[in-house]
Amino acid sequence: MLIDYHTHHARCGHAVGELEEYVKRGIELGLSQLGLSDHMPLLHVDPAAYYPEMAMPLDELPRYVEEAFQLKEKYRGQIDLRVGLEGDYIEGWERQIEEIVKAYPWDYVIGSVHFLGEWDVSDFRQVHNWEGQNVFAVYERYYDAVAKAARTGFYDIMGHLDVIKRFGHRPDAALEAETVDLELHTLTAVKEAGVAMELNASGLSKPVAEMFPSRRILSAAVEMGIPLTVGSDAHDPLKLGEHLDQARALLHELGVCELATFEGRKRTMVPL
Repeated sequence: MLIDYHTHHARCGHAVGELEEYVKRGIELGLSQLGLSDHMPLLHVDPAAYYPEMAMPLDELPRYVEEAFQLKEKYRGQIDLRVGLEGDYIEGWERQIEEIVKAYPWDYVIGSVHFLGEWDVSDFRQVHNWEGQNVFAVYERYYDAVAKAARTGFYDIMGHLDVIKRFGHRPDAALEAETVDLELHTLTAVKEAGVAMELNASGLSKPVAEMFPSRRILSAAVEMGIPLTVGSDAHDPLKLGEHLDQARALLHELGVCELATFEGRKRTMVPL
């Protein structure tokens, strides 16, 4: 069962390729299921005054959904498309996020934390914000937000759980035990919320050169019985499925036999 549940396209401003190009590439790769999951529009910052090309404009959201479902029907029988959204969690903006999540008939919604306030910790243009920071304190803020996101009930999959490490910033080795505690606290929230988690292979192409989440976090999630799925986080049709062979091999090594898939917000486990 070959699946890829995390993809982006040109509407988000920082990816290339139209939705149909991803679909055709997925067919070429022999994917059984392809998840379309572009970024939720920015809500808590003024897009015109913020960094450009962060997410699709709000008025493009219905067009994205309409096109995705049209493609789902057009290619039925060739590839099984699932229509999703990567819905940023921003503390204090829960009502607005919930409105978007409930407004459309998503197959699934990925819950990701990119923002700590107005700082997008995953944006290479904002790496300077790490200057002068207490790294462990930033990790505390980040993992607290991930746990809160899981508890909202808005999401089906928690995305790239430790993306905070993307640019290589990590707490001192002397704080390893405390960092592990943060991770386990967050995983406990995910487990108690009954949501799945993705193994996002894109980290292998980032400065940290490690999948999201780390093997340590992934192993703990497996022990807790948290359902898992996989995604390439492709921002280019040619990157679709990238590194997912390594992701699947790691899951197999850890004894994972099934992956979570979604349709109409309902989870179905399929053989890895």
